[in-house]
Order: sequence, then structure tokens, then C-alpha cells
Amino acid sequence: MCNDREKLLNRLKVFDFILMETGLYLDAYPNNTMALDYYHKNQKLREEVLKEYTQRFGPISKGDSISKTTWEWVKDPWPWENIEEEI
Repeated sequence: MCNDREKLLNRLKVFDFILMETGLYLDAYPNNTMALDYYHKNQKLREEVLKEYTQRFGPISKGDSISKTTWEWVKDPWPWENIEEEI
């Protein structure tokens, strides 16, 4: 069973895949407006999921830290650690 944290991480992985593959396609066809629109749509959706994840569970990378009073990046668990251990 997936918890909310795991579900959000999985959604981020999906968006990362979409953006990588669409970016590769755009490397070959840079003037394809449908692909460019698709890329930007998914980039925006990824940003929304990342924002939700960061607000609820902390940063995924150093650049995602939102706190002005503490360096959240060092708080456990790390994003790549086995999430099921928390349950």
C-alpha cells in the first residue's frame, strides 16, 4: 500500500520521465508547438506536485528548501531512503 509521500514521489518520477522524453523529442523537432505545449503543461504539473511534496515532507533537493529559519535538506528521511521503513 502506498502512502501519500510515496504517491507524490511516484508522480514526480512520472513527470520527470515525461519531461526528459519530451525534451529529447524537442531536441530533434524544436518547432513542434504541440510537443512544446505538452512539455510546458507537464512542467507546470510537476512544479505543483513538487510544491505539495515540499510543503508536506520537505525538500527533495537542496534547491527545494523553502524554510528561512532552518536548513531542511538534512532532516531525515532522505528522499531516496526506503519509505516503507517509516510505516
